[in-house]
Amino acid sequence: LQSNLGIRVSTDNAVIVRESDVLILAVKPQTLGSVLESLRNEITSEKLVISIAAGVPLSTYEGSLLDGTRVVRVMPNIAATVSEAASGISPGKNATSEDMRVALEIFSAVGTAVQLPESLMDAVTGLSGSGPAFIFPVIEAMADGAVLEGMDRKSALTLAAQTVLGAAKMAHETGMHPGELKDMVTSPAGTTIQGIHALEEAGVRAAFMNAVIRASERSKELGKK
Repeated sequence: LQSNLGIRVSTDNAVIVRESDVLILAVKPQTLGSVLESLRNEITSEKLVISIAAGVPLSTYEGSLLDGTRVVRVMPNIAATVSEAASGISPGKNATSEDMRVALEIFSAVGTAVQLPESLMDAVTGLSGSGPAFIFPVIEAMADGAVLEGMDRKSALTLAAQTVLGAAKMAHETGMHPGELKDMVTSPAGTTIQGIHALEEAGVRAAFMNAVIRASERSKELGKK
């Protein structure tokens, strides 16, 4: 990182904290407690702390760090690796409007960022945090269907991934309800309505709703530990 990007690096967390204005805590929830304890006296109210640790409530940071510490909680997702993340952002009790502006600017650089109350962060985890893992099997299954119809695997995966990407871009950029977009493709007695009927028979809508709910519930459980 230092040689390729000019980023200063250190193996000493205390040094990093002292020399930084904004701290992004990107650690596993199970190691967060020891990290906060070791840095408690280094993190002052002059620092902005942004955490992306899954399922850890703002109260954990505000109870472990010095009074007045400014904390922002963020739930990004894996699509940040291709600058298409969907991130939910919640302010702590000491976070200022400027802190939120900074956090939104940082995470908007790798996708879309939305400010939400912390009460909805478990829902964010279930929806956009876990969501990419729900979509990857969809892409694979769509490609499998085309392979079953005789298409080669590479072409099938390319077309399936692009189909999902294109549909997502239409939903994101047009502002139209997904139902309206679906109806634009669905002709009376046509091919698409047959496919839609098969999806409805299989309970696909309920399956996706339940996936988000289950993941959200698990996030709540982790937050209590």
